Amino acid sequence: QVQLVESGGGLVQAGGSLRLSCAASGTFFKINIYSWYRQAPGKIRELVASIRTGSNTNYVYADSVKGRFAISRDDAKNTWYLQMNELKPEDTAVYYCNGNIWTPSTGSIENWGQGTQVTVSS
Repeated sequence: QVQLVESGGGLVQAGGSLRLSCAASGTFFKINIYSWYRQAPGKIRELVASIRTGSNTNYVYADSVKGRFAISRDDAKNTWYLQMNELKPEDTAVYYCNGNIWTPSTGSIENWGQGTQVTVSS
């Protein structure tokens, strides 16, 4: 069973920075896609950033965070990160990490972290 544990959320003033971490544990063989989503009150969950592996590695960002956020990963630690700079009040949301992970018993399935609150004050 795969578990994703997030850390790094909190309260920050507008213009500040935070870094979120997502650590994967359990028995698995490959992480295909590393992602971060967010959900603000009253809104649907949206993709913030992702790294898609394969023959080429592709980085995808929501238009609203391009140039401010950066997703990265550390394969040795099975951990990925979301560096958030120049934070705005509209970035306030619960942030969820998501991993498309392959295991022998399940094949490739989506796994979610528990969510971490990010609050940006104006």
